[in-house]
Amino acid sequence: MTNSSTLDHRLETETVEKIDALGARMAKARAQIETVIFGQRDVVDQTLTTVLAGGHALLIGVPGLAKTRLVETLGTVLGLDDKRIQCTPDLMPADIIGAEILEESDDGKRHFRFVKGPVFAQILMADEINRASPRTQSALLQAMQERTVSVGGHTYDLPAPFLVLATQNPLEQEGTYPLPEAQLDRFLLQIDVGYPDHDAERRMLLATTGSDEAKVEPVLSGPELIEAQKLLRQIPVGESVVEAILGIVRSGRLETTEVDEVKRHVAWGPGPRASQALMLAVRARAVLDGRLSPSVEDVLELAPPVLRHRMALNFAARAEGVSLDDIIQRLLADYR
Repeated sequence: MTNSSTLDHRLETETVEKIDALGARMAKARAQIETVIFGQRDVVDQTLTTVLAGGHALLIGVPGLAKTRLVETLGTVLGLDDKRIQCTPDLMPADIIGAEILEESDDGKRHFRFVKGPVFAQILMADEINRASPRTQSALLQAMQERTVSVGGHTYDLPAPFLVLATQNPLEQEGTYPLPEAQLDRFLLQIDVGYPDHDAERRMLLATTGSDEAKVEPVLSGPELIEAQKLLRQIPVGESVVEAILGIVRSGRLETTEVDEVKRHVAWGPGPRASQALMLAVRARAVLDGRLSPSVEDVLELAPPVLRHRMALNFAARAEGVSLDDIIQRLLADYR
C-alpha cells in the first residue's frame, strides 16, 4: 500500500514534469512567433506571459509595428480562434457582443434569435480601443471581467479561453475616449511596443518583401492552454518574491508608502489587482524561461508593465517633468 509521503512525492514529481513540458511547449511557441515577428522579444514574451496567466493585454505603440500580425500569429500558434474589431466612435455595443433579431418561422410565429458578435472568440483583438465610445467600452469591460455577455435578459458564456488583446496609438489622441481606470485595471499587462533594432528590421525587410512568406504551425490547443493556466497556479512562490510583490505595490499607494517621490508626485496608486497580476505574471515568466519557480528578478522585470497603467501622476509631477517610469523605477530601487 502506498503511504501518504510517497504519494505526495509522486504528485510533486508529476507536477514538476508537467511544468518542464509546458516550458518546452512555450519555448517552441515563442520560436514559432519569432519567425514572423522580428526584433520584439520582450513584446512576444510579455504577450505569452499574459496568455499563460489567463489575462488581457493592452499593447501601446505607433502603427506599423506588427501588433495585428502578432495577434493573428498568436491565434495560429496557440490553436485559438481569433477575431478583430476596429474601434471607432460610432461602434455600438451590439457591434461587439451581438444582438437579438426578430424572425418569423414558417408557421407565422415570431421569435427573437441571438446573433453572436465578434466577442465570441478565444482571442479578440480590439484595435485602437480608445476610439470606442464609453458605452461600448463598458460592454467590453463586462466581457473582459466576467467572460459573459448579457443581451435581452439572457446571459451567454464566452468561449474558453477568452483573451482580449487591445491596441492603442500613443500619438494620435483626437477623437479618442481615454479608458477609465476600472477598465485599465482589467488588463494584466500594458505592453509598450517599440521599434525593432537595425538587424531585426533588416531581417524583417528581407523576409516580408520576398516571394516566400514564413508559415507558423500550431503548438498548443485551446483545451491544452486552459490546462496550462491551471497548472500555472500550482507553481510555488517563495516568501522573498511574495514580499517583493507586496512591498513594491504597496509603496506605490499614497496611503501606505514611505517613498517621498510617491507622496509628492502620485495622484493614485495600484490596487490589490496589481498584486494578483504580478503574482500570476512572475509565475508565467518563470515557465517561459524554463524555471520551476519565480525569482525577485522576475518581479523587477514585470513590475513596470503591471503598474504603469494602474497609477497616475498629479499636476506637480507633470509640471516638474517627472514620468511614471521614473516613479516605478524608484519603487524598484530598494529591491535591486
